[in-house]
Amino acid sequence: MHTVEMADHGKAGGAAAVPAAADDAQQEVDYKGWKAMPFIIGNETFERLGAIGTLANLLIYLTQRFNLKSITAANMVNIFNGTANLSTLLGAFLCDTYFGRFKTLAFATIASYSGLQAIQLTAAVDKLHPPPCGSHSMCIEPTRGQVAFLITAFALLVVGAAGIRPCNLAFGADQFNPRTEAGRRGMNSFINWYVCNYTLAVMFSLTVIVYIQTNISWTIGLAIPAGLMLFSCVVYFTGSHMYVKVKATGSPMTSLLQVIVAAIRKRRLDHPENPAVSLHNHIPAKSINFKLPYTPQLRFLDKAAIIVPGEKLSTDGSPVEPWRLCSMQQVEEVKCVARVIPIWISGMFYLIAIIQQQTYAIFQATQADRRLGNGNFKVPPASYVIFLMLSLTIFVPIYDRVIVPSLRRVTGNVGGITMLQRIGIGFSIAIVATIVSAFIEEHRRTIALSRPPVGYEPRRGAISSVSALWLVPQMTLAGLAESFATIGLLEFYYKQFPENMKSIAGSIFCCGFAGASYLSSLLISIVHHITGKDGHRNWLPEDLNKGRLDYFYYLVAAIGVLNLGYFLMCSSCYRYKGDSDAETEFQKENPPEKVVV
Repeated sequence: MHTVEMADHGKAGGAAAVPAAADDAQQEVDYKGWKAMPFIIGNETFERLGAIGTLANLLIYLTQRFNLKSITAANMVNIFNGTANLSTLLGAFLCDTYFGRFKTLAFATIASYSGLQAIQLTAAVDKLHPPPCGSHSMCIEPTRGQVAFLITAFALLVVGAAGIRPCNLAFGADQFNPRTEAGRRGMNSFINWYVCNYTLAVMFSLTVIVYIQTNISWTIGLAIPAGLMLFSCVVYFTGSHMYVKVKATGSPMTSLLQVIVAAIRKRRLDHPENPAVSLHNHIPAKSINFKLPYTPQLRFLDKAAIIVPGEKLSTDGSPVEPWRLCSMQQVEEVKCVARVIPIWISGMFYLIAIIQQQTYAIFQATQADRRLGNGNFKVPPASYVIFLMLSLTIFVPIYDRVIVPSLRRVTGNVGGITMLQRIGIGFSIAIVATIVSAFIEEHRRTIALSRPPVGYEPRRGAISSVSALWLVPQMTLAGLAESFATIGLLEFYYKQFPENMKSIAGSIFCCGFAGASYLSSLLISIVHHITGKDGHRNWLPEDLNKGRLDYFYYLVAAIGVLNLGYFLMCSSCYRYKGDSDAETEFQKENPPEKVVV
């Protein structure tokens, strides 16, 4: 027995569909619904508090506790984040093919706890980190053994991210009966709670936990997230007897590979004159995917569905050799994925600008006046990222409840504007946010060089008398860009991928962050190397007052402008999946649902 999901498609789908069948096993599933939610939501809440509580301040920890240079720490964080996001693709594949969500989450949660506990030990045990830097002494770099232990901790966190990120939301949705109105309402409410808890966890981590780490004790500050993750494990396993546990059913990636292999094998065949009629088109009776109309794009893939003499079909119409003959439906599903790739590449370059607000913007805060009022209380540098989250959290409901209805009356589009238009607006705002970041950094640096500093940061230099609150505009704009582009990209992937590839769509979204993290690390390394050659001023030194971080921001903005042009070119020729009047009518009459087969 296993469940097969059909999620909300919006405008996605096809002109018709082969309805999925449900047998008597439907009645055997005991959905606990909200009775299981204290364990599901509790586990996810404490898991986020643990993970974010450590990762939010990781950049400062590496520079202050491990005495790493800022460029080394920034590259290490970018590579770690990239690898953690990239691993979700493998995690989703293993979950769908072998283990199922319950076992995947169980293993991943334990791995995450082990990783967080290992990082806590690097702070608590003196032999696992270098001695602290004195105000005027040279800093001792970490030993190979210390770095190896730290990387091992990161590796455990990557394993945890590979399982948790693609599975936790879907696992919660599995607990509701999709065949009932109450179950569908429960799933919608769970998603709202999911987003709400994520936001609250980020805000708590960026304030309370980060403050304890920065101003009281790294040992205590890192023990709290590890303890929360341990409690998350306990909560998860305590409710295991109540969960609906979806069994692995095989990866949908197999179907995509079959089309590519079959098309390569038949590459010498002539393309049929009327492919919409002559191509083999079989849809399994239990398919959850909407039937897709034929599209003339990427025509070389059509050859995978040409029947040649000697190829046999089963009694139900399916090919006997699926690696030699595929259906037109399979081919169209591959086309859906292929059409998304250029947009995905553009989204990856857009995210470079957002990543800078979580790395170098923190270094900006480190060398700005973080005092509140006339007191001695200093806001931790990493806490300023909360303004990005606040901007995102405040604007999303305004966009959904105010802007979309107003635009809908003008455009007639259900979403107010198309998904690609929303993404393009976000890309444009990200460019503006990066330019504003350059202006603010130029102002901070000018004041630091022309006025008496308010203090000195070890290994960095003078702290500018400019208030760190000057970072609020760039953070606010970055949050606004995310509310358009990042959420728009997630919606775009979710609706444009075939219905049986929603977990893969979520992984592709994470892989966009992975690619952006790697590109950001590469860009930082190149700029650091080129600008520091032949005695020239390095744009990205330890002491930002001696560098030109504003020039680096301008470079990121220029990349954003080029990327926006590329995005507009790709968008102009993009064809939405199954975009037809028949599809719209079908989805009105047949709302997407999850069935048990």
